Amino acid sequence: MKKPELLAPAGSPESLRAAVQNGADAVYLGWGDFNARRSAKNFSDEEFAEALAYCHARGARVFLTLNTLLTDRELPRALETAAAAGRLGVDSILVQDWGLFDLIRKSLPDQPIHASTQMSVFTTGGAATLAADGCERVVLARECSAEDTKTICDTCPAEVEIFTHGALCMCYSGQCTMSAVVGSRSGNRGRCAQPCRLPYGFNAPAGKRYPLSLKDNCLADALGEMAEMGVSCLKLEGRMKRPEYVAVVTRIYARLLEEQRRPTPAERTELEQAFSRSGFTGHYWEGRRGKEMFGVRPEFAQDPKELFDAARSAYEKDDLRTVAVDLSCAIEAGQPCRLTVSDGERDVTVEGPIPETARNRALTGPEVEERLRKTGGTAYRVDTAVTLVDEGLSLPASAINDLRRRALAALTEARTAVPHRRELPAPPLPEADHSACAPTFTVSVASAAQISPELLALAPARIYVPLEDLAAMDALPAFDGEWCAVLPRIWRDRDEEELREMLKRVQDRGVTAALLGNIGHLSLTEGLGLHRYGDYGLNVFNSRSAAYLREKGLDSVCLSFELRFAQLRDLKKLLPAEAIVYGRLPLMITENCLVQNETGCQLDRDGRCVPQNAPCRRANALHDRTGAAFPLLPAWGHRTEVQNSRPLWLADRPEWTRLGLAFARLRFTTESAEECVRIFKAYLCGETACGEFTRGLYERGVE
Repeated sequence: MKKPELLAPAGSPESLRAAVQNGADAVYLGWGDFNARRSAKNFSDEEFAEALAYCHARGARVFLTLNTLLTDRELPRALETAAAAGRLGVDSILVQDWGLFDLIRKSLPDQPIHASTQMSVFTTGGAATLAADGCERVVLARECSAEDTKTICDTCPAEVEIFTHGALCMCYSGQCTMSAVVGSRSGNRGRCAQPCRLPYGFNAPAGKRYPLSLKDNCLADALGEMAEMGVSCLKLEGRMKRPEYVAVVTRIYARLLEEQRRPTPAERTELEQAFSRSGFTGHYWEGRRGKEMFGVRPEFAQDPKELFDAARSAYEKDDLRTVAVDLSCAIEAGQPCRLTVSDGERDVTVEGPIPETARNRALTGPEVEERLRKTGGTAYRVDTAVTLVDEGLSLPASAINDLRRRALAALTEARTAVPHRRELPAPPLPEADHSACAPTFTVSVASAAQISPELLALAPARIYVPLEDLAAMDALPAFDGEWCAVLPRIWRDRDEEELREMLKRVQDRGVTAALLGNIGHLSLTEGLGLHRYGDYGLNVFNSRSAAYLREKGLDSVCLSFELRFAQLRDLKKLLPAEAIVYGRLPLMITENCLVQNETGCQLDRDGRCVPQNAPCRRANALHDRTGAAFPLLPAWGHRTEVQNSRPLWLADRPEWTRLGLAFARLRFTTESAEECVRIFKAYLCGETACGEFTRGLYERGVE
């Protein structure tokens, strides 16, 4: 059984030293403008190069986080950042953006890539797709259980990494737009304002309740289980945390892995003192959900001074983590003195002056060994030292010290040597152009009950309906457009047989297409003969992403609603492109059913509500401190999708008609069947909105 790699956060050079000195096998850090913790201190150019040398000399690997969505203008700089990091010897690069992923794998083919948790991977199909496209490692969604993880480990040819300790996001990573839509600070762009940590009221004004604030994850008891199932890497969260926190948590987890045991009561206390929100949770790993998972950090919580002071004083000495080396020194008459140093994998040899005949006291082997063992202030400690010293010779102490310094420097140079990696020209984009003079309307509904003959008479090009709703219909109404099944944005491997059966059933009734919102949907729909359209969950932010998904077999893509109008216009339409132009924008999709946590629901054996009029099927909303109400919609698997408080309204803004879009989506969520018809007609006529609305991010953009 192989011990998993322990991966620690390095939000600053001091945190990096704290992590390495306390036993991290690898660190992940941000360099440049494109990482998911842009508010962390991160690293300057000089600090990044020094970090690589520091870590590699001590046997730790360095992973660069380039895990944000990127515009067409930003992609060349991001690729250059990746190339520059490769020239300096970075061990791997974490990415979220499909366009950057595609560019790195084609332009930097020798550079290892890790799929960030921002890619929202939680099934074997998604993991296998990324592995086939060159990902060395896949970081799974935090919501995956032990069962989910083992299933993926058993089948995925790539390494599997999981988040083991630290903060949990309420929404699936890569699917949260709440910070962007509400406050223009995009979590997908590394600027999350953490609205999930604020108070909300459930169907009531906000008070002092925090239904979106999860406790921190702590899986210290399950490390042996993870190793047995083949997990390759255990990630500790915390690039925004203090170096002392990094030191404490890394030290404890490193010991647990080394000694193959569970934490002691004292270690549990230290973990909680270092940082927690009303304690810890391991519910997701255990396959559980519920209100016991939620907690907050007291507003004026104090850092544990004694614990942190001790941690800092230990790692600042820089001698907790050293590399064992073996020395072999020969001082022979008439020959230059030689010193060979070995770290077990590589040997280096240096030569010094020819020793002279001793005039008084001759040099001895123990004296030479004593000087060679003085490695303080370096990354090394001497394990064994063998000295061969002829009798009657003399050699200055300065010569022996210089021999040791040069040998260790040569070993460091060998340990930090940069592997040769190819850099190829960026491949050109395809010549295809699917720009349209004006888009045709599509309609998505949250429920089949929103579909009426009057809506169908307005002749949308496509109607997107949840797969489970289509499967429950006896027959589809006559319609000149295309019926399209919306696949669950979140599901698990155990659901796939049922989902494929439903897809086959609705095909027989006239459904000809499926809407894909996750990379795992590609394998789920393979071989069914359906048109496959990309949804907003794929986060298409640039032309390269569209090109990648085109190669994967998609027939159209919905572009990210975090883009501005100008960015949508300039994005090359390598596939027919769609954008949402009306509706409540989806802010979060959560593993927890928020209604279940508040009111309780009766569930069947598959974890679904019974009957259909269960509490989570009714009108529910979260209310923030401003009085805004965010509707809660049920999602497949007894999950929740949080909607924006105000609908997007662009009927009176003709700009969206001149962006080259092939399709413009009217996204109906909480509207009645009659309201759906009225709104569709308003868009046909270009009417102004009635009531509260938002222009979304198309004009103001995001940070």
